[in-house]
Amino acid sequence: MLERDFNENPFIVIWELTRACQLNCLHCRAEAQYKRDPRELNFEEAKNLIDQIYSLDNPMLVFTGGDPLMRDDVYDIAKYAIDKGVRVSMTPSATPNVTKEAIRKAKEVGLSRWAFSLDGPTAEIHDHFRGTSGSFDLTMNAIKYLHELEIPIQINTVISRYNIDHLDEMARLVEELDCVLWSVFFLVPTGRGKESDMISPVQHEKVFQWLYDLSKRVPFDIKTTAGQHYRRVVINQKIRDNKDSDKEIRYRDALNKGKTGQFDGLGRAPSGVNDGNGFVFISHIGDVYPSGLLPIKCGNVREQSLGDIYRNSPVFKSLRSPDEYKGKCGVCEYRFVCGGSRSRAFAVTGDYLESEPFCVYIPQALRDAKKEANTQQ
Repeated sequence: MLERDFNENPFIVIWELTRACQLNCLHCRAEAQYKRDPRELNFEEAKNLIDQIYSLDNPMLVFTGGDPLMRDDVYDIAKYAIDKGVRVSMTPSATPNVTKEAIRKAKEVGLSRWAFSLDGPTAEIHDHFRGTSGSFDLTMNAIKYLHELEIPIQINTVISRYNIDHLDEMARLVEELDCVLWSVFFLVPTGRGKESDMISPVQHEKVFQWLYDLSKRVPFDIKTTAGQHYRRVVINQKIRDNKDSDKEIRYRDALNKGKTGQFDGLGRAPSGVNDGNGFVFISHIGDVYPSGLLPIKCGNVREQSLGDIYRNSPVFKSLRSPDEYKGKCGVCEYRFVCGGSRSRAFAVTGDYLESEPFCVYIPQALRDAKKEANTQQ
């Protein structure tokens, strides 16, 4: 796969088809509602948007929500995109809408992968987090249908204080469910998400190390969202693991490829992808954001082309310039491959260019400066 210039085109586009959803998740970014918004992009606008997305060097496209299945025309939109050659995946909510017939229809139009959320290894933990009794059982039924129809499955898990002590059980469950990818989200306090529900900076680091160790012994791939500093852990561990090898570990070697050695579906993004940098989010009414977790509106596709917003918005341009980052992120040797979560920086400090507030790493430049100061005393 040729390397993209993220200043020109995104690697992945997330499109919130609707905010309607039957669940009431504690952390919901969208603060989803039970009914659809009449201002949603209609089918003709959806087709125009897909044409624009395709023109951006055909990035991956993910339908999200709310719950995409709350839109009656979701399969028509998907078919239009897939017929153009766009790689489309979907992240529906585990509700009674997810019938075997609905999944069969998705397969018929060519949806490449489904992703479901599992935030605990038991119904008690998961249903509490999702705010809906029975969600765990519905998810398990949906996964069974996907296996029967031979559709690859991704599991999304939000790490929080509610499940931090159950990660070993979660990993076993993901393996038992024969999933191709475990996408681990680190909570960002936006929407309904609260800072009090987050794990600590030290716990982030421990989970990163645990994930790396896990990745060496499980058959599924692992990726992180809003946990960009996991990339630093992977790179350092890869270097340590290969200390007797002549081969230099490069960012791309360490981060890009999954178990198959290929870029796949919703998962393995090239190193450096971050909010607004290879990544763009479109809301149900066409507003464009650097990500769904970074609520700074940069334009609307009803008024301006997606490419123009992505390439020329001052917010997007600054997010693609790690040298503009403040504090320790701005001098960190990993700023071009990691950069910290710009969403979490904004949520906690109010400034999307500030340092990642939940990273414990001290950059080499700061360590060197401290050593220099000590020698001069």
